[in-house]
Amino acid sequence: MAESSVASFLEKLGNLASQEASLFGEVEGQVRLLRNELEWMRLFLEYADARRRYDKRLKLWVNQIRDAAHDAEDVVDEFMFKVEHKRQQRLHGLKFLRFLPSCVSVADKLPFIQELNDRITEINITIEKILANKKRYGIENPSTSEAWSSSNEVPCKEKTLPVVEEIDVVGFETDVKSVKELLVEAGETTETRRVVVSIVGMGGLGKTTLAKKVYNDVKQHFDCDAWVYVSQEYRTRDLLFEILNCVTNEKRIMTELDSEAAVGIELRNFLSTKKYLIVMDDIWCTQVWKGLNAYLPIEGYGSKVLITSRNKEVALHANSHLHELHPLNEMESEELFLRKMGSSTLAWPQGLEKLGKEIVAKCKGLPLATVMLGGLLSMKEKTQFSWQKVLDSKDWHLSQGPNSCLGILALSYNDLPNYLKSCFLYCGIFPENSKVKSSELIRLWIAEGFVQTRGAETLEDLAEDYLYELIQRNMIQVDKRDRLDGRVKSCRMHDFLRDLAISEAKDARLFEVHENIDVRYPISSRRLSIQQSLIKKNISQHLHNSRLRSLIFLSEPLQENSWTYLQEHIKLLQVLDFGVCQYQNIYTLPRKVGELINLKYLCLRGAGNRIRLPTPVVRLVNLQTLDLDGNLLCLPCKIWKLQQLRHLNCPGGIVSRMPFTERFFINGDLGVHQLTNLQTLALQGGEWLEGDGLGQLTQLRQLKIMGGLTPYLKEGFFKSIAQLTALENLKLINFSSKRKTIVSGFMSFSHHTRLQKLVLGGRLEKLPVDTGFYPPNLLQLKLWETELEQDPMSILGELPNLRILKLLWNSYVGKKMNCSEGRFHQLEFLHMEHLSNLEDFTVEEGAMPKLRTLQMEWFWKMKKFPDGLLGLRNLQELNLLHCSNELLKEVFQTQGEDWNRIRLITSQTHPISDNTSFILLDDTGFH
Repeated sequence: MAESSVASFLEKLGNLASQEASLFGEVEGQVRLLRNELEWMRLFLEYADARRRYDKRLKLWVNQIRDAAHDAEDVVDEFMFKVEHKRQQRLHGLKFLRFLPSCVSVADKLPFIQELNDRITEINITIEKILANKKRYGIENPSTSEAWSSSNEVPCKEKTLPVVEEIDVVGFETDVKSVKELLVEAGETTETRRVVVSIVGMGGLGKTTLAKKVYNDVKQHFDCDAWVYVSQEYRTRDLLFEILNCVTNEKRIMTELDSEAAVGIELRNFLSTKKYLIVMDDIWCTQVWKGLNAYLPIEGYGSKVLITSRNKEVALHANSHLHELHPLNEMESEELFLRKMGSSTLAWPQGLEKLGKEIVAKCKGLPLATVMLGGLLSMKEKTQFSWQKVLDSKDWHLSQGPNSCLGILALSYNDLPNYLKSCFLYCGIFPENSKVKSSELIRLWIAEGFVQTRGAETLEDLAEDYLYELIQRNMIQVDKRDRLDGRVKSCRMHDFLRDLAISEAKDARLFEVHENIDVRYPISSRRLSIQQSLIKKNISQHLHNSRLRSLIFLSEPLQENSWTYLQEHIKLLQVLDFGVCQYQNIYTLPRKVGELINLKYLCLRGAGNRIRLPTPVVRLVNLQTLDLDGNLLCLPCKIWKLQQLRHLNCPGGIVSRMPFTERFFINGDLGVHQLTNLQTLALQGGEWLEGDGLGQLTQLRQLKIMGGLTPYLKEGFFKSIAQLTALENLKLINFSSKRKTIVSGFMSFSHHTRLQKLVLGGRLEKLPVDTGFYPPNLLQLKLWETELEQDPMSILGELPNLRILKLLWNSYVGKKMNCSEGRFHQLEFLHMEHLSNLEDFTVEEGAMPKLRTLQMEWFWKMKKFPDGLLGLRNLQELNLLHCSNELLKEVFQTQGEDWNRIRLITSQTHPISDNTSFILLDDTGFH
C-alpha cells in the first residue's frame, strides 16, 4: 500500500513537472532529487509492503516512507492551490475571459516557489534519514530477483468481455430443493398464512448465494417481491422504505413519508391484498425482525419471508422454518475450487492434484474460502513451485476460530499486484452490502489517482480492466451485468472482505469509515467515509489536523452551516461526494465548494430535487467528474471553462442563458467544444447546441440530451451527431409543451460502428427504410412517443444485430402490427408499452426465433393473443401487465400443450383469478 501511495504521487509529480514547467523549473534540482529517491524507494516497497506485518522494524520504516510521500504530496498540492488561487484573484473583475492572462506573473509566484523549494529540501533531508535508518537497524534487503520484479506495472491484456455466469451452487443442490419446497410447493398446497423460512450458518458458508439462487427461481410465483440487505448498521425506516419501493416498482424519495410508522403503514396497506415474497439478507439481531414484522401482513394469500442470518436466535424468534447450512464435503469443495480456477473439465492440472487437495483441505469446507483460493490460483502459473509457495504462506496461521477464512483473505490480498491493492481496499469505503455502480467506482478510482496511464488506453478502459481482474480473483462480487454484453453494471463486496479492507486501509492510512473512528485521536487517513447521520461536531474537531483528500457522505449531504468549520481544513480535497439528497425543498450547494481548486470529483445524487449550483463552481479547473444525476438544476454558462471534465452527468441540468453580449462565445472561448476530454455528456438541450461545437467532441462515448430540443433541431445539430462516431450510447428525448415536433434531418449512422444503444423520444416523421442508415452494430433500440404511423416491425426486423427492442408510450399509433417471417434474427428481449391503439399483433412462423422475454403493458384494445407466440420455443418469460381481460382469459383458459407451456412462463396483473403472479420489470436503457 505504501508503494501505491508513492507510485501515485510520482505520476502526479511527473505530470505537473511537464505541464507546469514554468512553475517547477526554478526548483528543478530538488524536485529531481525527490523523484529519484522515491523511485528507488518504490521498488523496495514492492518487496517490503507484504512483509511488514511480520517485521515491526520493516513496518515502521514503510510507514515513515509513506508519510514522507504524503508530506511531499501536500507540499506540491498546496503550492498548486496557492498559484491557482492567486491566478483567479488576478482574473476576478475582468469582463471577457478570452482576454485573461494564462498564468501568474513572476512577482506573484516568487514567494510560493521559494516556499516550495524550502519544503521539498526538508523532505529530501527527511528521506535521507529514513534511508540511513534502514541500514542502521538492520532492515533486510530483497534477496532474490523475484522481490525486485516490477509488479506495479500494469500488464497489457487483450480486451475481452466477461462471461456471464450463473450463480454457483456447487454443493447446494439439496439445499436449493429444500428451501424452494418451503417457499413454493408446500406453501401452495397447505398454507394460506404467511410463512417465514430462515437460512442459518456461519459467515462464508454461502447463505446469500443460496438465497439468491432460490429467490431467482421462485419469485415468478408471487405478485410482488423485494430483496433487502440488512447488515449490522441498519435503520428500520430505511429498510421499510426500500421494501416499499421494490414491491411497488416505484422510485420515491424518503421525505415523502416522514416517519417509520408512515412508511410501515403504507407498506402494510399495499401488501394486504398481495401474495408477496420478501428476502431479508444478513440479519444480525432479533430487533430487526421485531421492527419489520409489525408491517408485514400475516393472513391470506400464502406470502413468504426468507431470512439469512448467522444467528440462530433470529430464526427461532421469527418462528421460522429453519434450514441450517453446513460446510461442503471434500468432493464438493474440490469441484467448486476447480470451477473457480476456470477448469472446464473439472480435472486437476497435471502433477498438481496432491498439492491442490492439500490447499483445498485448508479451506475446511467454507465456500467463500474455496472460491477465494480458486480465484487466487487461477492467476498463478500451474507449476509445483507456484502452488507450493501458496501452501507455505505465513498467512495460514490466521485461519483459526470462528472467522477461519481470514488467513485465506489475507493471502489473496497480499497476492494482489500493487496496482490493484488500493483499488480493492477502496471498495471498503462503501457501506456493508451496498451495491456500487461500476461507472461510479471507476470514476472514483481515477479521481483518487489509483489508475496510472498505460499506452494510449483511456483511464476508464484501464480501470475497467482493474475491476474485471478483481472479479476474476473473487475479491469483488458481481451484482448486476448488462443484458447485452455482460459488462458489469454494479458490484458489491462480501462483508468479510470489507472488514479486511477497512482494517488494512486504516493501517495504511488510506481511508477511515466514520463508524470506526476513535474520537480520542485525530484522523490521519487521507480519506473519510461518513455513513451515518450528518457530520457531528465531535468528528469535525478531529478534522483540524487532517490531511484529507476525499470526503464521502453516504447518508445525508452537508449543510451550509456545517461547511463553515470544515472548509479551512479540507482545502486540498480531490474527491467530494455529498451522497443522496433527500430534501423536498431546494438544496443549495455551499459556495465555498468553489474554493476547492484541486477537486477532481464532485457528486450529489437526488430524486427530482431542485439543486442550486453556485457560480464559484466554475473555479474548479481540475474537475474531472461532475455528477448531479437525479436533480433539476441550472448550470452557469461558464461551465465550459472546466476543460479537464471527463464526465458531465447532469441530465436535469439547464445551462443558463448567456447575456446578449456573450452570445458569440457559444462557439468562441466559452463553447462546449472546449471540453476536449469529455467522454460522458448528459444535459438538457439549450443554446449550447447551436453551431458546430458539439460535433467537435469526437471523443464522446455517451451522450444524453433531453428537453425542448425543437429550436435546435437544425442542420448543424444533425451534422454534429453524425460526427460523433466514438459514441457507444446515444439518447435524444424531445419534450414539448405543445404537440411533439416532427424530428427530421437525421443523417446516416452507418459510420457509428461503436454505437450499441440508441434511445429516441419525440415525434418522428417516419423510420428510414434503408437499413444502412442505422448503426451497423446496434444492439438495443428504444423508441418513446415517436408516434409512428407506419408499422415499424418490417424495417426494424431487418437490423442484423438487434437484441433488445423497446416500443414505449405511443411510439407506434397504428392498429395493426406484423412480425413477418425471417425478421428479428437476433432479438432476445421485446418490451411494448402503452401502444394504446394497437388491436392486432401478428407473429408469423420463423420470426423472432431467439426471443426469450416478451413484456406487454397497457394493451386494453388487444383482445386476442398472437398465435405465433405459441411456437417460440426459446421464450422463457411472458409478462402481460394491465392487459385486456379477454386477452388474459384466452391465455389462462385455453387448453392445449402449447397453451400449458405459455401459462408456465406468463405473469400478469389483471385480476382474472385468485392466483396472480410476480411482475418482472427490467430497464436496460442508457442512464
